[in-house]
Amino acid sequence: MKKIKILLIEDNRLLRDGIALMLKTQADMHVVATVGNGENIVLMMSKLNPNIVLLDLGLRSQNSLQVVKLIKKDFQDTKIIVMDLVPLQADVFEFVQAGVSGFILKDANVTEFYKTIRSVFQGAQVLPPNLTGSLFSQIIEHAVNGYKPTEIVESVRMTKRERQVVELIADGSTNKEIAQKLHLSTYTVKSHVHNILEKLALHTRVQIAKHAHLSEDYKTAMDNTSLIN
Repeated sequence: MKKIKILLIEDNRLLRDGIALMLKTQADMHVVATVGNGENIVLMMSKLNPNIVLLDLGLRSQNSLQVVKLIKKDFQDTKIIVMDLVPLQADVFEFVQAGVSGFILKDANVTEFYKTIRSVFQGAQVLPPNLTGSLFSQIIEHAVNGYKPTEIVESVRMTKRERQVVELIADGSTNKEIAQKLHLSTYTVKSHVHNILEKLALHTRVQIAKHAHLSEDYKTAMDNTSLIN
């Protein structure tokens, strides 16, 4: 049986050791090395020639995106899988464009974890569950055609009212409070929230708030959006 050779780059030692132990239980997987950062990655790749690189998206000591670019520059056949809690659309876009083949959420179950590795090894493109569906084809299309990251946000058009709702959610307002501030019914607010979740491919209000706080595009839009009709 040909084993999948895996290089693990994770700066959290507890996670690194735990993931390595999990992978070693699989007959078709072989962890060739585990490291805490992406330094000397080119030398390590040349020496170990892994099929899969498991990479923490949020390395503290080095920019994970730069690590991806370094690997793909000289080792195009190596598949890269990024690990994160809930990656933002812009992060997914940039990493796919740089050559990442898959994403594993750190709260994924063991079955999903193994399945992602095997699927990517076989040539599949695996995106986070919260970004599959409506944005899947857009992300891949934009990445392949070389569009800028901001254009993926622009492609998901938000109405003025939806932007107002996003702003108020980011401020911590409940649906009832939003309804009062915008002079809408609670039912209408719920409908807007539903539409926003679909457009942004998110699942919860907390994710909407996080997206708004971290996205420069939405910060700018919020600053320029009045709550007065």
